[in-house]
Amino acid sequence: MLTNTPQTSLRSDAGLASALRVSLARLTRRLRRQAAAHSLTPTQFATLAAVERHSGITPGELAELEKVQPPSMTRVIAALEERGLVSRTPHSTDRRQVTVTVTEAAQKLLKEERRRKEAWLTQRLKELTPEERAILRQAAPILEKLSRI
Repeated sequence: MLTNTPQTSLRSDAGLASALRVSLARLTRRLRRQAAAHSLTPTQFATLAAVERHSGITPGELAELEKVQPPSMTRVIAALEERGLVSRTPHSTDRRQVTVTVTEAAQKLLKEERRRKEAWLTQRLKELTPEERAILRQAAPILEKLSRI
């Protein structure tokens, strides 16, 4: 009979799901601690990154993309605009709509945040064996796929 050890629990899909959930949540928290003192919430930061990836996106499209309600997204965009991180411009074909783009200040902030987090993660990766890093190289595209399903 198998006991529920970390190795045996990974043999089932449910055990793997549980282990991944816990590990990814911890890693996410550790990465968030590397954030600069910009005081953006995780939602604001995620929204800013999404606007950077999808420049000229409408607030409605952004709400759908980020899986939040439109009124919530409107508040997030307003807070980012107030800080000079996004700008709204009239939609090119629909006068009822606006599009959102990041400002130079936002691009600078995002670049610095990514640099900090990647530097921290690079240091942690150096603590792993070459074999462990090779496994992570193989797992990275799979984790990306999971994030998009």
